Amino acid sequence: MKVENGKVVSVTYELKYDDADAKLIEVCEKERPLTFLFGAGHMLPHFEKNLDGKENGEIFDFVLTADQAYGQVTEDAIVDVPIDVFKDEKGKVDEKLIAVGNTIPMMDSQGNSLHGVVVSSTGKAVKMDFNHPLAGADLHFKGKIIDVREPKPEELQGGCGGCGGGCNSGGSCGSDCGGCR
Repeated sequence: MKVENGKVVSVTYELKYDDADAKLIEVCEKERPLTFLFGAGHMLPHFEKNLDGKENGEIFDFVLTADQAYGQVTEDAIVDVPIDVFKDEKGKVDEKLIAVGNTIPMMDSQGNSLHGVVVSSTGKAVKMDFNHPLAGADLHFKGKIIDVREPKPEELQGGCGGCGGGCNSGGSCGSDCGGCR
């Protein structure tokens, strides 16, 4: 069966930066593959474009430029958040929470979930970087299509039958999965 819109696709892969160091970002292995509903809009468009038409058992090896993946790092995504946002009900700020390098789940004014990395902190504001962790990076995917099948009814509702659920990146893998949006 071929990879095409409406099919459930399972892949194994290694994801590395496509640079001189080629540092490993993430591995999805056969025991816990990346499984998703192809064409549902949950994966990077160019990731899917490179898998389209491939068949079960076929190998893939491609690079997504930063612009095809998570975009370039933008200064607009680095903002000062008022320190009051981080105060608890007693008016105190947990200094460990706003430590430089810490990733904090946040919500924008429209209720969208985002993750920001603390860049610096002053007594009045916390500078946070809301760029995707892989923004600015060219990404090298090398792997194999291990299954292509018709979706089950419940998979049609969720759209992504385990996006990132099988990845092993030395930490949690979810929305930061290499192929996920």
